[in-house]
Amino acid sequence: MKKFNKTYLNDALAAIHFRELTDVQEKVYDLSQKSQDLIIEAKTGSGKTHAFLLPILEKLDEALPICQAVILAPTRELANQIYRFASELIAYSDDKIIIDCFTGGTDREQSIQQLNHRQPHIVIGTPGRIHDLVFKENVLKIYTANDFVIDEADMALDDHFIEILMEITHVLQEAKIMVFSATIPEKLMPFLKKYLKQPISVNVHPDEVSNLNIEHIFIKTKERPRLDILNQIVQTINPYLAIVFCNTKSSAEEVYDHLSHKGENVTIFHGGLNHRKRKQLIQRINHLDFQYIVATDILARGIDIIGVSHVINFELPRDIEFYIHRSGRTGRVDMDGQCISLYEFNDNEYLDALEDKGIQSTYQTTKDGHFVDVKDRQSRNKRDWKENDLDRLAKSKVKKPKKVKPGYKKKYKQKVEIEKKKLYRKMKK
Repeated sequence: MKKFNKTYLNDALAAIHFRELTDVQEKVYDLSQKSQDLIIEAKTGSGKTHAFLLPILEKLDEALPICQAVILAPTRELANQIYRFASELIAYSDDKIIIDCFTGGTDREQSIQQLNHRQPHIVIGTPGRIHDLVFKENVLKIYTANDFVIDEADMALDDHFIEILMEITHVLQEAKIMVFSATIPEKLMPFLKKYLKQPISVNVHPDEVSNLNIEHIFIKTKERPRLDILNQIVQTINPYLAIVFCNTKSSAEEVYDHLSHKGENVTIFHGGLNHRKRKQLIQRINHLDFQYIVATDILARGIDIIGVSHVINFELPRDIEFYIHRSGRTGRVDMDGQCISLYEFNDNEYLDALEDKGIQSTYQTTKDGHFVDVKDRQSRNKRDWKENDLDRLAKSKVKKPKKVKPGYKKKYKQKVEIEKKKLYRKMKK
């Protein structure tokens, strides 16, 4: 285990049974000694939070009563989680280290009064609330910060967020910027090019999907009601904790009501719940008060949830990257997990793209309380087609001219050959 210069950090890590740095923590710590900004691509669960907290605390000057680091997170839950991790790390310090967490839904007036009396060494929060305290209220003095972290940057890419981010970054031009994200989407590139100084890019675990201990099961709906298939899945599995992902709040509420009426121990989690309710639910979820969580993609990233044994995609996420984020909720810390997804006939291209990313899938259905294999969705295309089969199919797709013109036989044969090639490529996919 790496030894830090500050003894309290070593004591704190020992207390939480932190034995060795992960790949991303090693790389970020080494690069944090350089002056260049950093862009870190690494999956959720790789230890990103400690990757930026440890170097920030290592160089923190506790005697200076000014803000020295700003950490932005896209959601309240993630901001609170970072704050909790940071509080664990400073618990053994003899010096007083002030860390504040500011998010929407918290007491605004209390935050203002607090900041009028003293500034935190480290501030953690959501962009909107930090922007409000810095610009509108003028009580949070972040211009003294040496480090600026933007965590899970690809989770919040609407225009309003980017505008707020630019204004905050403008104040922190002299700070070292560290951007952490599972992926770097194109929409984020203008911001990175404008504000980051000769950034070093690091991609940790590019093969993250195939490295996880996750069994990916796909069940075709065959136009059957999805709730009926979900019933069969629930009767087949006995999860320690399962997350049922839906694409919309209304869909999540429908699934939640259905499972509740079936007598399952279930809760629901989406962005429409107020801050207090979401905070209470995260605590209850991590106390394993439920067996099922019905959720939107707000729960797919960033937030640590203990003991997820199963992920069920009631609907496939529109963005393929979010399939990876959702499935990554299970199969963590060397534990096995199952990701079970419902799909339709027109999802074939989507599933091809997942397989191109290294996901090894099985195609199954439920029968008598068990998962049983079904034919591969591509099995019809993978059969050995005889030449005369292709010839017959190709000819059926080419219309013969009603009037015979000179050279028609040659043109007809050419069109048939083109159709044969198209069919052959399609059948070999």
